[in-house]
Amino acid sequence: MESEMLQSPLLGLGEEDEADLTDWNLPLAFMKKRHCEKIEGSKSLAQSWRMKDRMKTVSVALVLCLNVGVDPPDVVKTTPCARLECWIDPLSMGPQKALETIGANLQKQYENWQPRARYKQSLDPTVDEVKKLCTSLRRNAKEERVLFHYNGHGVPRPTVNGEIWVFNKNYTQYIPLSIYDLQTWMGSPSIFVYDCSNAGLIVKSFKQFALQREQELEVAAINPNHPLAQMPLPPSMKNCIQLAACEANELLPMIPDLPADLFTSCLTTPIKIALRWFCMQKCVSLVPGVTLDLIEKIPGRLNDRRTPLGELNWIFTAITDTIAWNVLPRDLFQKLFRQDLLVASLFRNFLLAERIMRSYNCTPVSSPRLPPTYMHAMWQAWDLAVDICLSQLPTIIEEGTAFRHSPFFAEQLTAFQVWLTMGVENRNPPEQLPIVLQVLLSQVHRLRALDLLGRFLDLGPWAVSLALSVGIFPYVLKLLQSSARELRPLLVFIWAKILAVDSELVVALSHLVVQYESNFCTVALQFMEEEKNYPLPSPATTEGGSLTPVRDSPCTPRLRSVSSYGNIRAVTTARNLNKSLQNLSLTEETGGSVAFSPGNLSTSSSASSTLGSPENEEYILSFETIDKMRRVSSYSSLNSLIGVSFNSVYTQIWRVLLHLAADPYPDVSDLAMKVLNSIAYKATVNARPQRILTTSSLTQSAPASPTNKGIHIHQAGGSPPTSSTSSSSLTNDVAKQPVSRDLPPGRPGATGPVGVQYTPHSHQFPRTRKMFDKGPDQTTDDPDDTAGHKSFISATMQTGFCDWSARYFAQPVMKIPEEHDLESQIRKEREWRFLRNTRVRKQAQQLIQKGITRLDDQIFLNRNPGVPSVVKFHPFTPCVAVADKDSICFWDWEKGEKLDYFHNGNPRYTRVTAMEYLNGQDCSLLLTATDDGAIRVWKNFADLDKNPEMVTAWQGLSDMLPTTRGAGMVVDWEQQTGLLMSSGDVRIIRIWDTDREMKVQDIPTGADSCVTSLSCDSHRSLIVAGLGDGSIRVYDRRMALSECRVMTYREHTAWVVKAYLQKHPEGHIMSVSVNGDVRFFDPRLPESVNVLQIVKGLTALDIHPQANLIACGSMNQFTAIYNGSGELINHIKYYDGFMGQRVGAISCLAFHPHWPHLAVGSNDYYISVYSVEKRVR
Repeated sequence: MESEMLQSPLLGLGEEDEADLTDWNLPLAFMKKRHCEKIEGSKSLAQSWRMKDRMKTVSVALVLCLNVGVDPPDVVKTTPCARLECWIDPLSMGPQKALETIGANLQKQYENWQPRARYKQSLDPTVDEVKKLCTSLRRNAKEERVLFHYNGHGVPRPTVNGEIWVFNKNYTQYIPLSIYDLQTWMGSPSIFVYDCSNAGLIVKSFKQFALQREQELEVAAINPNHPLAQMPLPPSMKNCIQLAACEANELLPMIPDLPADLFTSCLTTPIKIALRWFCMQKCVSLVPGVTLDLIEKIPGRLNDRRTPLGELNWIFTAITDTIAWNVLPRDLFQKLFRQDLLVASLFRNFLLAERIMRSYNCTPVSSPRLPPTYMHAMWQAWDLAVDICLSQLPTIIEEGTAFRHSPFFAEQLTAFQVWLTMGVENRNPPEQLPIVLQVLLSQVHRLRALDLLGRFLDLGPWAVSLALSVGIFPYVLKLLQSSARELRPLLVFIWAKILAVDSELVVALSHLVVQYESNFCTVALQFMEEEKNYPLPSPATTEGGSLTPVRDSPCTPRLRSVSSYGNIRAVTTARNLNKSLQNLSLTEETGGSVAFSPGNLSTSSSASSTLGSPENEEYILSFETIDKMRRVSSYSSLNSLIGVSFNSVYTQIWRVLLHLAADPYPDVSDLAMKVLNSIAYKATVNARPQRILTTSSLTQSAPASPTNKGIHIHQAGGSPPTSSTSSSSLTNDVAKQPVSRDLPPGRPGATGPVGVQYTPHSHQFPRTRKMFDKGPDQTTDDPDDTAGHKSFISATMQTGFCDWSARYFAQPVMKIPEEHDLESQIRKEREWRFLRNTRVRKQAQQLIQKGITRLDDQIFLNRNPGVPSVVKFHPFTPCVAVADKDSICFWDWEKGEKLDYFHNGNPRYTRVTAMEYLNGQDCSLLLTATDDGAIRVWKNFADLDKNPEMVTAWQGLSDMLPTTRGAGMVVDWEQQTGLLMSSGDVRIIRIWDTDREMKVQDIPTGADSCVTSLSCDSHRSLIVAGLGDGSIRVYDRRMALSECRVMTYREHTAWVVKAYLQKHPEGHIMSVSVNGDVRFFDPRLPESVNVLQIVKGLTALDIHPQANLIACGSMNQFTAIYNGSGELINHIKYYDGFMGQRVGAISCLAFHPHWPHLAVGSNDYYISVYSVEKRVR
């Protein structure tokens, strides 16, 4: 149903308002993203997830001041009271043994979280023992983190002066230990855990002492005589982490059913204390048979997720991670939960401590301080998971029934899926994201989790950044080693999304590739062998030199099998390399353009005429083209510098670079110029200084003499040409002029800056030189010159194409495109344009049906900035484009206003000879063709809010020489097929496919004269060409090149001004020569079926496609309009007005595609538009 909606864009419109469905079905040329967007990468988001200062806690000091059997004087204990320390009752054994057992248990509890750390116990210590312990651990830890755990249940509470208590040697006195001294011994980075009453006092004192230290250091930095000035700078204590059991004015809870070290139990044995606390709540009565004793018998291990205890631990980790990620600021979350494994575990457990201890009016404290988390909604999910587990406990223990796994992760994935499916576009991040990462550890839910994760990452770069901040990277990196085949497509998609946002991760991947190189090779071979559905390239195709990826469709790459590698290798052998380069197809045969195509080096989609075809063995760049681009001694002599055959791979590449330097697209030519300049600078050819290329100096020298033309091609033996002695530089007349709307009427020729002179690097060395001499010292006599050299030598060849391509993966690809959304702005605008088109067609047809008796009502007249050479009506807007020699002006013929005027960018001595509107029914583009064979496509013309912008440009015809007496370049455009026919002063008709952006066919004309007019009909696959010798030739594109010319008419005896093929199944050919003879041909018959005679001496002519009208312009300063029967309708000799002057010699004219309007341009700079009489309109 949804697809039907997309196919029926006009639902809900009335019959009178229905747009022509053909407009919806017409393809659009050069409107893909690469044409509409600027070729650059997306703005990289600052990635805060990557921890550059990842740390490890390597040493742990366990300081227990219990003094078993003796209560401290300032604490009055209740009866009964909490007695358990590390789950040991100290009164159940002797004091010393109890102390040692508690210390050993505490160490084991910490080892569950950090087994590789170095643990040291200090049981009921003195000040000196604590100092010795701390300094020793800091010395061994170096720059890593040290943990200091303090249990002060057997000593007085901390003092307001910043002291904690230990013992003297004889245990007769309590001795204060300053936190200031403890900071000195412990150093930084450190983490402190205080389990005693009033522990918040220690945190406050710690901060005050840290601030005091910084102030002392500031004073020492100013005063060199200060005692601290000569000491090494100690690390800042501000970054130390502290966890305290309660606030400064609170006592520890003394509930007899809970351990005395409740805070320590929460930090080191969270599952045990959480279950115990849960059973003490009133809600546990809903689960009968569960007691505190039964909890101790829960089967399983904490690190085994398949067991009840392990699954609870897994769920607990996911929930606490989720709470922290949703509540904490991102940078704080990264520091506490991703920097250090032990610190992350302690802080996850600290969230539980806050929840449990707050229920007993005790508030744990941390530094840095965390927002309150004890009321977070995820704790309810934890309670439910515990409830489900405990409800099974009696039957598991008593009856031995199987454990049913918790639905927690499946339910959280469902919640995440609901968020993805139902949420609005701008919404808060999903709180289940950390849980999704935990689910990746489970094989049961992994596939679904990866699918949902991929859908989340597809939302955009912000989603990727969020996932990376959670910690996705190590999970998906580990999964790359998985052998599960069903995960591979999802992992490829996820990694594409990640790398598109954070390309630095390629380094991490490269390490993995090196480590698992053999595995990846095996997988790659399997992938290629399994692509049985795609046909393999034949050896003949490979032999032809196509090294590009072959595609079945723009989005389905065809993978070559291992067996075809031999063919590719054969192509690159010395025997075939030169031929392969000559015939190298630089675009794909059936697909989008390739990133490394010459026309695509930096921009959207230039298809280049350097595309060779194996059929005609056409070189990438012929020597005529090199002649055209000027021969210079300093560059052509590079051939002899290399010391290789003139037809070698080096000269082939050099020819391509020379050709690209004159590419009509400025970015391409600029890049080629940088390469040429760099090579010219590095090449030391001879003793005299050489000139460096400049981008605007490409045709300052005179053309080569006719006697030397072609000498490079026909030299025997393939030897390089002799270098000329002229000092002129390789030149290019591609004027790199910025597009301007306000060009003066007289545009001076582009003058480039004088070339930079320099001495080759080799001339800095003396004639006699010692072996291993490093060469001359670099002098800086001319810093400006040196900087100039470096400016083009060190210039990096960056096009932005790869970054732009990667941006595709950073953007949503599963989202419905905006142009397919029936309610989008783009869709509404298209509907409006298509309704306008339908209205224009209908009104124009009604006007034509009334009958046309005269066509001389002047509805527009204005002076063009240049002499009009080509004029073209826009099919649906009141806009007419007028081209002069090298610029284009746009006029509104209804309002009489000039809309735009800009330079076409073609070189001097060339002229615009043809124009076509592409996508005229929708988002219009203007195609211009010049007599040097270049084609340029423009957008944003006649738009007051935007400047005209070149979409693409390429060399449509490669062997044209600009001349004032030739036909220039003629084109015919087919919107239905996206094909562009081009010809002119050449002996071929070249067909370009604008969708695939490649040349698809070269049809030889079989004549020695130029092509003056082209017309085609896609339904019959016919092309009609009018030639300068008066012949009319008909070609069938479907036939072989040797047979495709199906008809030749030689009835005209002079230059054919216009040849037009009517666009219907029985359509005839209409042709007119400069002698005024109009002939009608049936393509099926060998002779004309009708002949008419009109005025002679024609300079321009056009045939109306709808109204059966012929308009011709004469050098005798008048325009004549005839009907299809050859009857004169009227002449136009004078401009309207009281002092209406005589029109100038007609230089161009064109009918409107729909309206009975005629635009006429004359040599007196005026452009006028004529229509039928007002009373008819």
